[in-house]
Amino acid sequence: MQPHYIILLIVAYFSILIFISYFTGKSADNTTFFKANNASPWYLVAFGMIGASLSGVTFISVPGWVEAQNMSYFQMVLGYIVGYAVIGLVLLPLYYKLNLTSIYTYLEDRFGRFSYKTGASFFLLSRTIGAAFRLFLVAKVLQVVLFDDFGVPFWVTVSITILLIWLYTFKGGIKTIVWTDTLQTLFMLIAVGVCIYTISSEMKISNLFTYVSENKLSKTFFLDDISKGNYFWKQLLSGAFIAIVMTGLDQDMMQKNLTCRNLKDAQKNMFWFTIVLVIVNFFFLALGILLTDYAQQIGIDAHKDQLFPVIATSGKLGLATALFFILGLIAAAYSSADSALTSLTTSFSIDILEIDKKKNKKDQIKTRKKIHVVFSILLILIILIFKYFIANESVIANIFKAAGYTYGPLLGLYAFGLFTQLKVKDKMVPAICILAPILTFIISYHSLKFFDFDVGFFVLVLNGFLTFLGLYLFKRNTKNA
Repeated sequence: MQPHYIILLIVAYFSILIFISYFTGKSADNTTFFKANNASPWYLVAFGMIGASLSGVTFISVPGWVEAQNMSYFQMVLGYIVGYAVIGLVLLPLYYKLNLTSIYTYLEDRFGRFSYKTGASFFLLSRTIGAAFRLFLVAKVLQVVLFDDFGVPFWVTVSITILLIWLYTFKGGIKTIVWTDTLQTLFMLIAVGVCIYTISSEMKISNLFTYVSENKLSKTFFLDDISKGNYFWKQLLSGAFIAIVMTGLDQDMMQKNLTCRNLKDAQKNMFWFTIVLVIVNFFFLALGILLTDYAQQIGIDAHKDQLFPVIATSGKLGLATALFFILGLIAAAYSSADSALTSLTTSFSIDILEIDKKKNKKDQIKTRKKIHVVFSILLILIILIFKYFIANESVIANIFKAAGYTYGPLLGLYAFGLFTQLKVKDKMVPAICILAPILTFIISYHSLKFFDFDVGFFVLVLNGFLTFLGLYLFKRNTKNA
């Protein structure tokens, strides 16, 4: 594929995003940046959240997973339904009742200042790692299909990637993102549809659903070996808890929901978002089956995260498919990365620096803009570090593993706060939340080494349980409070 086609596509794409940011960022202040003035239509939030949830990682890694794991990932997707129900029925009512800008301020009211700062810090760590993973994957693909031809080094590719995000989010923040994410989700879904249609036509498949259901890779449910990481109940429960922590306890995802006009709209958003997300994930897995079979049929040696990019850009499916793949990849990546950068800025501004307590509005805006720049630079540095430490393992697996260790303490904190009336020794919370992931890693490592039992994505649940247990052991006697 000719590089100049990709350059024209990227220029056109970001011109549209900057055009949107110009209009949404007019007269924007911190309330606009953080909460979009609580005026976002729920259907736009729901549609845009699909792209933010899937990201460039899902776009590439889920299809690449099918060859080795069949459709076992769908077990986790079914777990997501349970998790999103908890978010809509338990967490969203709490957040709207307290009228939160940052969801972690709940922890201060419930436990104290140390718990609040600990929860916010774990989010900052989790989201920074997750956003960097996602952008790393996209930067690698852009490097191969475009920038290598021009001799542009990887660090320049990464810097350009982050700069473009900063450019269209620095003023309007979450208000801009609600609109740009909607557009980016549309581009991503069109790209998947085009790729499925093109490959199906090339392979002369008349009925996609029949082809998938009869395929040897279509096995979805694994109930035979509890020691395996893809065991049904492990993945179902892991999916439920991953949805709760990576959406419901995540400032990035909840910040969009909190821009809706009221709780009822936010719950409608979550309901329709869940239905569409399950359907979209099915089509990603179906695409994985098509890509795997097509690669074997025409002799392409590509696997895991390389499968989709290699086939789509090989030229064998035509120029349109290659361009739509690039468009979908960029859209999927930026729809999650732009909101991540905004939520990181929001959380650090509100939770760590507490700029909302400053009386001077100009100082608040000035500080927020500085934080936005700092996190942009931080993402660049982390992505460059990842280049030298991530090898062949699928990126999506790394993200979920990282999520299990970094979101686990948040799960424990919120579970303890919501389902007990107990108080805790607030100053002990940071130590508990640091110790729990360490113990989780030790247990996970030795269970596999000595018992051949793969904890898998269940590390999140184990981590949350250990945090909960630690909070209980250091509960405070309310009589002496």
